[in-house]
Amino acid sequence: MSSAVRHTLAAALGLAAIALSPVLAQEYKAGPIKVDAPWIRATPAGAEVAAGYLKIENTGNEPDRLIGGSTDIAGKFEVHEMKMEGGVMKMRQLPEGLVLKPGESVELKPGSLHLMLTDLKQPAKDGDKVKGTLMFEKAGKVDIEYAVRGMAGKGGSQGASHGSMMH
Repeated sequence: MSSAVRHTLAAALGLAAIALSPVLAQEYKAGPIKVDAPWIRATPAGAEVAAGYLKIENTGNEPDRLIGGSTDIAGKFEVHEMKMEGGVMKMRQLPEGLVLKPGESVELKPGSLHLMLTDLKQPAKDGDKVKGTLMFEKAGKVDIEYAVRGMAGKGGSQGASHGSMMH
């Protein structure tokens, strides 16, 4: 392999690593609870709500429960679910939180379980990082950082129209 080809290949690999770095999952731990890749959907100016997503794994032998949290950009934090009932998509808060069974993973994603951030103090802009906290019944507090992704980001159009379904 010629020197020019090696340099070109090295440059291409370096650029690929830089391009993929925002996509790589961030992982956070509290006891047996692992939190992977938290992200928030970007919001338009004037929006009062945002949705957050992540994956949670309980590697322990006992159930735990996500019971709350907070972010720097929202006044309220709730755990919600969306599901089809009688041909209609319905969303509701889970006032008791989200149960995490031992040895199981739960993914919060557009059109399903998600975090509802209300009373926004500022918009969530594509490319921003937002500090937050998750509170678990047994594992306690976990400090995390959400990546903010554009309206057309992971999850398709369902998450983008999420705000129009709010109360």
